Amino acid sequence: MGQETMRRFLLLYATQRGQAKAIAEEISEKAGANGFFADLHCLSESDKYDLKTETDPLVVVISTTGTGDPPDTAVKFVKKIRDKTLPPDFFSHLRYGLLGLGDSEYTYFCNGGKIIDKRLQELGAQHFYKTGHADDCVGLELVVEPWIDGLWAALNKQFMSSEGKADMTSNVSTASDVSLQTGQNKPETLSIDSQIALLKLDDAGRKISETSTPNITNVQSRTLIEDFEPSLTQSIPPLSQSTLNIPVLPPEYLDVQFQEPLGQEQCQVPFTSVDTVFQVPISKAIRLTKENAIKTTLLLELDISNTTFSYQPGDSFNIVCPNDASEVRELLQRLQLAEKREHSIILKIKENNKKKGAAIPQHIPESVSLQFLLTWCLEIRAIPKKAFLRALVEYTTDSTEKRRLQELCSKQGASDYNHFIRDSYVSLLDLLHAFPSCKPPLSLLLEHLPKLRARPYSCASSCLVHPGKLHFAFNIVEFLSNVEPVTLRKGICTGWLALMVDPVLQGDGNISQGNIGEAGLPKISIFPHTTNSFRLPNDPSVPIIMIGPGTGVAPFIGFLQHREKIQEQHPDGNFGAMWLFFGCRYKDRDYLFREDLSHFLKNGILTQLKVSFSRDIPVDGEDTPPKYVQDNIRLYAQQVTRILLQEKGYIYVCGDAKGMAKDVNDALVEILSKEAGVEKLEAMKMLATLREEKRYLQDIWS
Repeated sequence: MGQETMRRFLLLYATQRGQAKAIAEEISEKAGANGFFADLHCLSESDKYDLKTETDPLVVVISTTGTGDPPDTAVKFVKKIRDKTLPPDFFSHLRYGLLGLGDSEYTYFCNGGKIIDKRLQELGAQHFYKTGHADDCVGLELVVEPWIDGLWAALNKQFMSSEGKADMTSNVSTASDVSLQTGQNKPETLSIDSQIALLKLDDAGRKISETSTPNITNVQSRTLIEDFEPSLTQSIPPLSQSTLNIPVLPPEYLDVQFQEPLGQEQCQVPFTSVDTVFQVPISKAIRLTKENAIKTTLLLELDISNTTFSYQPGDSFNIVCPNDASEVRELLQRLQLAEKREHSIILKIKENNKKKGAAIPQHIPESVSLQFLLTWCLEIRAIPKKAFLRALVEYTTDSTEKRRLQELCSKQGASDYNHFIRDSYVSLLDLLHAFPSCKPPLSLLLEHLPKLRARPYSCASSCLVHPGKLHFAFNIVEFLSNVEPVTLRKGICTGWLALMVDPVLQGDGNISQGNIGEAGLPKISIFPHTTNSFRLPNDPSVPIIMIGPGTGVAPFIGFLQHREKIQEQHPDGNFGAMWLFFGCRYKDRDYLFREDLSHFLKNGILTQLKVSFSRDIPVDGEDTPPKYVQDNIRLYAQQVTRILLQEKGYIYVCGDAKGMAKDVNDALVEILSKEAGVEKLEAMKMLATLREEKRYLQDIWS
C-alpha cells in the first residue's frame, strides 16, 4: 500500500530526554502495518505543520520536565497556544489524541501533557481518543503499550466518522481503557494516590488482544527450568515456560566505516541546540562535609569573569561532562574495537533501509574518533529500552541468553524488565557482561544509545557578593553496580568533577598553578538553563519560606547573599521575613554552610532558621526533636499558613523529588487544611493556585 493511499494523521512529539520521541517513532513504525501514514514532526518544527489548517487527526506524545513543565522543545508551542487573544473556536476543527509521559513521584504528574490537553480543549479541539498518562514510576509501558494498541481502532473510527459513515464521537472505547486516566473525571483533579493506583495494574489487568498487535513474533520456551530465584540472566515459571509476544525487530539504518586518524580533533562536543557554551576554569574547591559523613559534599567556584555568562541567585546551569574513562575503555574492549579507538567514524544511511525518515542522529558529530564518540556523545549508562533489547537478541548466539533477552523485552516479561533492568539501572555494559555471547556491532549502539546529556546544577552564590564567580555544591554520587562483577561507580558528572579537584581538597581548597601542574587550571564547559523561574520576588518586602535539606540549601545561600547585599545598599528599605527549613543527617558531620547560616541569622538577614537532624540520637529526658524538614514545617504550621495566605508570601522547595519534595507537599496540604479549616482537596487547590501564581516554586531532582 503506497503512502498516498494510506490514511494520514499528524504525529507530533515533544521530548526532553528522548522518551517521547522514541514512542512517537514506534507509533510511526506501526502505523503502516495498520493502514495509516504518520506525518511525524517535533513540536518545535513549526514550519513543518499548521494546526490552524490541519484537517487530519492529530496525535501528540509529550513528556514532562522539571517540576511539571513542558519540555524545552514545546515551550514556544505552549506560549503560542496560550495567547489570550485566540478565540474559543480557534481549534474547533481539530480532532486529537494525546499521550502524556510523567513520573507520579513528582507532585505535578504528567503536567506537560495536561497543559496542552487542557488548552487545546479550551480552544475548541475535541478528543477522538482518550488521553493516556504514562507513569515512569511504575513503568511507562503499562499505559503506552495498550494506548498504542487501541489507537488504530480509534483512528479508523475517526476516519469513518469524518467520511460520514459513523456518528461523530469525541471518545472511543477500547480494550485498553482500563489503564487510561480520562473520561468524565478530569485528570487534573485526580490525586497522586489515584493516579498511581490506576497505573499499578499487572498483566492480568490489561486485556490486550493479540490480534490487535500484528507486529508480534511468537517465541516458544524450549526448556523447563527448575525452581530458583529469578535474576537478570534467568527466569522462573510461569515466564520461563510462556509463549512470548516480543516487539517487532527495529530496522537497522546506519552504516559505520572507520577511517585512519588524520590528526588533532576537536576537544569539545558541539552543541547544535545551544547558542553558547562557555569554557571556564575551576578556581576553588572546598569539602563541605566532615571525613566521617556518609556522603561527601563539595563546593566548587567557577571563574566566569572572562565570559558573558550571567546569572541570578536560584538559576540553574548545565555542565558538559564525559562518560567514565574506565567504562569507555571497557566497552571498547568488549566490542573488540580497542585498536580502533583513535579511528574517525564515518556514518552513512544504509541503502534500502526500512526505517521511516532514517537520519544520522543529530548528537553524533562528523569525523570524530570512536574514543571521542563514546566519551562525549553517547549516554553509555542509559537504561536500555525494550527495542534495544530486541535488537540485541539478533546478535546473541547462546540459546539460553537469547531466550532471556526475548523474555525481558516481551509483554509477558514486563515485571522482570522493570525489576532487573529499569529499577536496577542496568546499562549496556552490564548487559554485555551478563550475556557474554551478545556481540552487537557499533552501528547498533549508535542507533539506540541516546545523547549524553549535560547535567544541571543550581547556582549557590550571588554575583553581587562574588562578582565574576559562580558557586555550586553537589554530593559525590556513589553506588554499586547491580551486575557481576560488582563495582563501585560514581555519578557521571560528580565523579568526574571530584577527580579533577581531588589534588587540592587536602589543602586550603584554592586551586592555583602551583598545585595543579603545568596543564593549567582545570576547565569545564557550561551553558545557561533555557528557563529560570526559581528566583527571589521582585518585591523584597514579600516574605519567603525556603525549604532545602542537604545540597538543596545551595540556591538559598545565593538568596541570602543577595538579600544581605541589597539591605546594605538600602538600609532604610522594607524587607520581608526569610524563613529557612534545613535538614541533614548529623549536626557535626554534614551540616552544610553552617557558619554562613549562623552569620545570616545573627545579622538578621535570616529571620528564622529551623534545622532537623535525622540520624542524631535524642538526649535522654528531652522531647524527640523533628527528624525531617516536613516535621519542622508541621511544628510551625500557623506561621507558614499566615505567610502564604495572609501575607501573600512565596515558598521555595529545593532537593530530592521522589522523597522530600513529595513529603513536603503532603505536609503543606495537611497544615493548610488544618489551619484554614478546609477539606484536603481544597487545600490541594490552594497549593495549585500558589503554583499558578509562581508563589510555590520547586527546584527538584531525582
